[in-house]
Amino acid sequence: MPEKYLMHGGDYNPEQWLAMPEILDTDIRRFKEAKINTASVGVFSWSKLEPKEGVYDFAWLEKIIDRLYENGIYVNLATPSGARPHWMADRYPEVLRVNEQRQRNLFGARHNHCLTSPVYREKVRQINTELARRLGGHPGVKLWHISNEYGGECHCPLCQEAFRKWLENKYKTIEALNDSWCTTFWSHTYDSFSQVESPSTLGERSVLALLLDWKRFSSDQTIDFMGQEIAALRAAGSDKPVTTNLMYRFNDIDYFKMAQKLDIASWDSYPEWHRGGQGEWEAAQETAFWHDVIYGLKQKPFLLMESCPGATNWQAVSKLKKPGMVEAASLQSIAHGADGAMYFQLRKSRGSAEKFHGAVIDHYDGNDTRTFQDVCRTGDMLFGIGEVAGSRKKAEAAVIYDWENRWAMENSEGPRNIGLHYQESVEKSHRALRRLGLNVDVVDQNGALDGYRFVAAPMQYLFREGFAQKIREFVAGGGTFVLTYWSGVVDENDRCFLGGRPYGLRDVFGLRAEEIDGLYDQEENRICKGPASCGGQEEETGILEGMQESYRCQYLCELVKPDTATPLMVYGEDFYAGMPALLVNAFGKGKAYYVCADAEQTFYDDLYRGIVRKAGIGVVWEDAALEGVEITVREDAENTYFFAQNFGRQGVRIRIPEGAVLFGPADGHLAPLGGVVVRMKKVEN
Repeated sequence: MPEKYLMHGGDYNPEQWLAMPEILDTDIRRFKEAKINTASVGVFSWSKLEPKEGVYDFAWLEKIIDRLYENGIYVNLATPSGARPHWMADRYPEVLRVNEQRQRNLFGARHNHCLTSPVYREKVRQINTELARRLGGHPGVKLWHISNEYGGECHCPLCQEAFRKWLENKYKTIEALNDSWCTTFWSHTYDSFSQVESPSTLGERSVLALLLDWKRFSSDQTIDFMGQEIAALRAAGSDKPVTTNLMYRFNDIDYFKMAQKLDIASWDSYPEWHRGGQGEWEAAQETAFWHDVIYGLKQKPFLLMESCPGATNWQAVSKLKKPGMVEAASLQSIAHGADGAMYFQLRKSRGSAEKFHGAVIDHYDGNDTRTFQDVCRTGDMLFGIGEVAGSRKKAEAAVIYDWENRWAMENSEGPRNIGLHYQESVEKSHRALRRLGLNVDVVDQNGALDGYRFVAAPMQYLFREGFAQKIREFVAGGGTFVLTYWSGVVDENDRCFLGGRPYGLRDVFGLRAEEIDGLYDQEENRICKGPASCGGQEEETGILEGMQESYRCQYLCELVKPDTATPLMVYGEDFYAGMPALLVNAFGKGKAYYVCADAEQTFYDDLYRGIVRKAGIGVVWEDAALEGVEITVREDAENTYFFAQNFGRQGVRIRIPEGAVLFGPADGHLAPLGGVVVRMKKVEN
């Protein structure tokens, strides 16, 4: 194995084939053909590792790890807590989850277990300890894969009591809780913590701070459980790095908080490629955003733990991967900071829920399938660019995506109870900046803004403590900040700020947000250039050069009253036609922009182009403006690695920077799904 290499492999379930030992021989042969160097094993193996309570059998797993290691294949060894064996549920019913209507689940499914249960925690501790003692020091074990896709919540009596203790630790007194939750509304005041119940359609859901704190508790309880899993491994003497596979657009857990306990972040990516439209451009931009989210969790290389080499079995349509898609998707993950691109799964199961889910090796076993050949080409590509492992991204721009803000907003009872489109609003800013050829970080409200020159914060309804001050200091110090409608509305307990919004920043943005109009889905308004650039000074209106006369907006339109801010564009319709829709304010050494409505993507593309140009922020590569082309840069102490990919419908030609082409066409001609990777030596000053 080279000193630097990228992981290539995926989930492997050899316990399903123990009665057919020849399968392992075939698999190892195929793995080597495809340059697969890593396999995640043990993810759902508990019933094989502990077939009866206290009776362990690790011999089969050790033999398989030995065989893989002998053939140059490392293992990500999983803890098996993602699915418990039947004997445990039979003997200890408390390990099964209870839903919000207080009904205990039957045995079955994955993650159907209570993370508060002392019994379940102890059983997990025991098997993790035995795994670590037996296999934690094996030279073939590269890292620990903790459980699998954590998620969900439990409303059992154990969780109710844990929630009350969590609340008491946070608020100290019931009086403080009542004040923070505004429980005098509808006379729902609590007399003691013992009266608090988790949210339920059978009971309380009108105290919105309760819903928010329940989301925090459920997230914290999951993170605490994962922390105890890791602690058991460490106590047993294993110091291998730990990761767990996170999920796309997942709302249950604050991943920024969870990542603090991980050595490496990783995630499972299942885009709906081939949806039509602009080739793969739309899905590629959405996937790029989530790659940048996962990179931003720790600001260092992550792993693409799962992707599908063929058709999934669980999406609405099981779409095949077209030729070149596996390679292009894997390369995109590396461009955005991954140090490995892996699959679910390496071999298809023979039966049950995932027997038709795409895999490197299917039921045929041969090496002449189209999917296997795609994986082989991807393995060659990853091997050829292995030197990029460990290199990092450097970004001058960031967008803010915050889990607690999302939780609060989605339960806020207005201004739209279906379709606030927070996720989409953040992605619009990310896409606009990426289309300019900028590396972009994704951070939450707790993230440091030092080092960035441009930050966009769409729909920050909830302000965490200190967030407003962070923005103030960033702008005063010379930064460019974009805030949008429905920001700075409530505090961390979902209580509306008094004194006007955006809270703590009215002087920074030079305005006061007064009302917000929720539009029906079929409604639209326009954001338009006004007479004489709305009366703004030339210094402030220069960013409008190249912008269209008007843009479509929908869903939410906020009405603001300017103070020191300069209006740049106005609403075109309804009773607020002519009122400001885009404003800018000078504050300290920086500029603060405020976008009042949910505008179309083109608005952000054009606006950010003007802002970035005015702020003097250099783009990575001018050819990023080509439709469908994605350009990203990684770097280490000696080299800069330039990645360019074409996700459009037509071939394009880009200018290749001077350097060594590690992968792709040296002449810059990129066919659809084509890519190129170039190493450029840094010049010493």
